[in-house]
Amino acid sequence: VKDLPIDIVEEQLTHSKAICDSYNTTLIVNDYWELAMELGCDWVHLGQEDLDEADVNALKKRDIKLGISTHDKKELDRALALEPDYIALGPVYPTILKKMKWHQQGLPRVTEWKKYIKDIPLVAIGGMTVERAGAVFEALSRESFLDEGNVDNIVVGTTIATNALLQRKGAQTLFVTTKGFEDILFIQRIDRKGLYDLQWVKPKPYVERKHCI
Repeated sequence: VKDLPIDIVEEQLTHSKAICDSYNTTLIVNDYWELAMELGCDWVHLGQEDLDEADVNALKKRDIKLGISTHDKKELDRALALEPDYIALGPVYPTILKKMKWHQQGLPRVTEWKKYIKDIPLVAIGGMTVERAGAVFEALSRESFLDEGNVDNIVVGTTIATNALLQRKGAQTLFVTTKGFEDILFIQRIDRKGLYDLQWVKPKPYVERKHCI
């Protein structure tokens, strides 16, 4: 939605928040931090470029939780100075969803990042799939950071809409969080007609939330 007029973005965020609220699901607003404050959202995710203009102090005064993208040590130090609620590292694996100047970070970087940020939740993104989950767990457990008791949620979704355009096929994705990051976006099947049509009847999930790990 980055290329849409701001009034359209506000309308879609308003609908998104209403849907998430009705299902007790957290909405994480990417980039649009001012709208997030205006609409009373609980989470904001910012990239490094967004940090140049975002008023992080204003977000904290509103008790809005913050996640920050990082790609190298300099960016990581900058993010940590802002005391974020989670750190995102990516792309761990090659991704085609957007053009980036960084190549894949690799599993050793996952281990390095978690060792450095300690108890701050780490979100590994980029090229994640179900098949690659085991390798991510192994990368974290090398320094005894992760065991089964520290895994709160594993959320599996698909990037069908985007990949259908880029590769003419769907691609499974995996979202792994360390313990302490319970407010996550719950992804499930969608059968709406348009990608940005947020006013649709939500279907029942294949697996109820109470059965998810």
